[in-house]
Amino acid sequence: MDRSIPLGGGYSIGLDPIIGLVPGIGDLIGTVVSGVIIYQAQRAGVSRSTILRMMINVGIDSAVGAIPFLGDAFDFVFKANQKNLELYRESMWGTRDTRRDTWFVAAVFIGIAILLAVPILAIVWLVKAIF
Repeated sequence: MDRSIPLGGGYSIGLDPIIGLVPGIGDLIGTVVSGVIIYQAQRAGVSRSTILRMMINVGIDSAVGAIPFLGDAFDFVFKANQKNLELYRESMWGTRDTRRDTWFVAAVFIGIAILLAVPILAIVWLVKAIF
């Protein structure tokens, strides 16, 4: 889905960004294909931290991909399926250090917690300043 059309010079594009141009359903199809990769990795016994990292890759791809125009450009650059296949292969070959995935997942969750905390703290500060 990410590198199926060679362009020459070592570059290639995939069907994911092209399918993503179809409003609504294009991004859904890409996410379903990504889900199949994750499902197969889970069935094959890939570690939980690597599965979570794969899910985060798909989440980022889906969330940014849903933004009109910017998401379509992002799909040409961020190749979640290719990244997930590499994670899957490394895990199956036994060359994947799952600590990297654990740290990545932890960093993402900390980042999300900070993003959620900032507006809440701003609201609390505003309420205290008003009253």
